[in-house]
Amino acid sequence: MKRKEWISLVAVVLVVGGIVASLYRSRPPARAAPPGRLQVVAGEDFWGSLLSQLGGERVHVVSVVSDPNADPHEYETNAAIARVFAQADYVVLNGAGYDSWGDKLLRAGGKPGRKVLTIADLLGKKGGDNPHFWYDPEYVSRVMAQMRSDLTVLDAGHADYYAQQYRKLRSSLAPYQDRIASIRRQFGGTKVAATESIFAYLARAAGLDLVSPPAFMDAVAEGNDPSPQSVVEFQDQLKSGQVKVLVYNRQTVTPLTENIKKLAGAHGIPVIGVTETIQPPDLPFQDWMNAELITLQNALKAEASSR
Repeated sequence: MKRKEWISLVAVVLVVGGIVASLYRSRPPARAAPPGRLQVVAGEDFWGSLLSQLGGERVHVVSVVSDPNADPHEYETNAAIARVFAQADYVVLNGAGYDSWGDKLLRAGGKPGRKVLTIADLLGKKGGDNPHFWYDPEYVSRVMAQMRSDLTVLDAGHADYYAQQYRKLRSSLAPYQDRIASIRRQFGGTKVAATESIFAYLARAAGLDLVSPPAFMDAVAEGNDPSPQSVVEFQDQLKSGQVKVLVYNRQTVTPLTENIKKLAGAHGIPVIGVTETIQPPDLPFQDWMNAELITLQNALKAEASSR
């Protein structure tokens, strides 16, 4: 597939994706867990998906941030979510400033014995670090192991059940992990660019050389204007032909990122989108990740075949 054909295909996919997203409606209001189940709250749906698969029939999971049309950084809480936090047996937050609204709800108090996992703390991260931990497969594995341990402590009588669920989940993540390894073998060292830091962990895991200016990516991720110097540097990279694929966040669209996408397209660079929350919203975490990796892999193949 030639570059022009690839770019046209991506444009069609994005239009269809936008239509699907526009048809999505908000989930039902958060409800209390049925008797006998743990009430579990995840700050975001990617962690909620893993929790649901680990906990199975023993947990009732509420994922707070899941709207595919919203920027998760701009989420605002409400009274219903505050009640869910207050009633929760287990709360999982991303941390590193990504869901600071959740910290405020925790400080308001909660059920005695409530357990809290802040993933940034588990990984030794802090505010100012790249908070998109779910895009790093090694981090995901560490988080899953901790989630399993926490659920077992909270519901010790069903430790064997959680062990079984954990094995099943690890097995189901193999295709997504294998595809990352495949991209590393096929395209390791390939220069790629991204409009923001959401892609940094995955690029590293896949052995890709992410060359776009960190100052540009960090500024966009934080909702700030990148410095003129970083903008010019990014534009020069795209014009020079060294960048083989451009990745952008479909949930953080600004005039500047749109201009970067247009510049990449004008120079025959495949452009692909990734998202912060799961899309479509009801996919399991691993299927969402694998779909994004397939798109990335196809873009790299298309670029390589056009040389």
